Amino acid sequence: MSLGFAEKLSYKENVGSVGMSEIFDPPHVLQQKINYILLVDTYLDRLHDLDTIVLTIPSIVQWQIENLAALIRKSKHLVAFTGAGISTSCGIPDFRGPKGVWTLQHEGKGVPEASLPFHRAMPSITHMALVALEKAGILKFVISQNVDSLHLRSGIPREKIAELHGNSFRELCPSCGEEYLRDFEVETIGMKQTSRHCKCGARLKDTVLDWEDELPLKELNPAVEQCRMADVVLCLGTSLQITPACDLPFQTLRGGGRVIIVNLQQTPKDKKASFVIHGRVDKVIAGVMHDLNLQIPPYVRVDLFQINLTYRQFPRFSDKKYVNWTLRVTSEHGKNAPLQFVKSVEVSFLDRPNLRAAILLKQPFLLKRQLISTRPFKISLKINFSDGCGCQSTKVEVPVNFQVLADSINHDKDDVIQKLKKTAVQDQCCGQISLVERKNLLPPTKEISIHAIATDFVAYNTYLASTGLSEDIPKSSGYIMRRLKDNINTEMPLKKLKCC
Repeated sequence: MSLGFAEKLSYKENVGSVGMSEIFDPPHVLQQKINYILLVDTYLDRLHDLDTIVLTIPSIVQWQIENLAALIRKSKHLVAFTGAGISTSCGIPDFRGPKGVWTLQHEGKGVPEASLPFHRAMPSITHMALVALEKAGILKFVISQNVDSLHLRSGIPREKIAELHGNSFRELCPSCGEEYLRDFEVETIGMKQTSRHCKCGARLKDTVLDWEDELPLKELNPAVEQCRMADVVLCLGTSLQITPACDLPFQTLRGGGRVIIVNLQQTPKDKKASFVIHGRVDKVIAGVMHDLNLQIPPYVRVDLFQINLTYRQFPRFSDKKYVNWTLRVTSEHGKNAPLQFVKSVEVSFLDRPNLRAAILLKQPFLLKRQLISTRPFKISLKINFSDGCGCQSTKVEVPVNFQVLADSINHDKDDVIQKLKKTAVQDQCCGQISLVERKNLLPPTKEISIHAIATDFVAYNTYLASTGLSEDIPKSSGYIMRRLKDNINTEMPLKKLKCC
């Protein structure tokens, strides 16, 4: 699947510098720079008066970044400023790297292919580390230039993030200001009207900026305020070329704050930073978390879907009745919204072997039947997940009683999701399912139920250990650098654990 967002952007010939080389210093040069950094560790309060220090971390060596961890540990107001480089390990290409979107377009090669569907991308080690820092009270705010929604999916609270360039999965009501976070990519960009409506009746708009669109004040104003309050702004995976966003981190310099840049390529702002680390962001942040003695939390993705059961009874014979009923499996965002995490639905009937089973292969997942008998029975639905999910399938039972309406249920959705995530973490797998809501409508008789499913689970500490990358995390007891095993691929995608 190609990146729809990049294809939808208006054409712009000059997008800044692209295709810049990624920088890795030789080990002996790296060691000299590390030693120099460590010498100033006791002078952190005067670090901003020193010349810019550039620290490069090759992928084949173990490194020490205790100085960065010390800055973060001592910070009173840490702000993260993130770019496309934190999502490359999620399977999403960056823009200006050697194989970035703008680089390949500049070479006449078109938009690169993503390694998995955009809507199934999972947060990286860096995304989840920022969640841990926020929960620990260290990270106060996140400013993102990305439109992939991974910060929100990871668990950063909406009130603690400014999405400067919008979100491909978020719609906004221009009338009442209500936001809608989707599990599918919104079809337009440039803040145009979409096909859906707000609860207030107004047409919704997408939130992704096109080239000539100005930054929305709702996102820009808190970003400026947070950077001015910050004593440390950590720039992660950004080329710092897009204005005016790239100027925001340096608002902290007015109050004596420091800017740290972690990026594989040089940026136009390197000389303004207190120091620069040229390395893979996931490795750097994993090292920081190790030194801070903070665990990178696992990621659990929860998706929701809706089951609609509609039936109408008609007299057919003098002493019997027949029922026309319809089963529909849809997105919670509406019957016309795509249900992208479901590949097919297998329908069978418990305690009613005379009823023919069915396999629903295309959306909308719809089954129509007619029954003479109205005695109760149960429908078993096997939900087969699409590619990119951590599980293959799960099952849910739907009780059917044409004579008595089921009781309405309305659980708190956030509470259900949190319990589901907790269970997935305890089980170390995904596939769990919970009922969120059930309601009845008349006429015709309709029962609507909304279910939540844990469709992905990743334990990042398990991943680091299983790939050997944990050996690449700095140990606070010394500064010895050891080579990784030659057969370790440091850019391999995160491994998902098998479902239950």
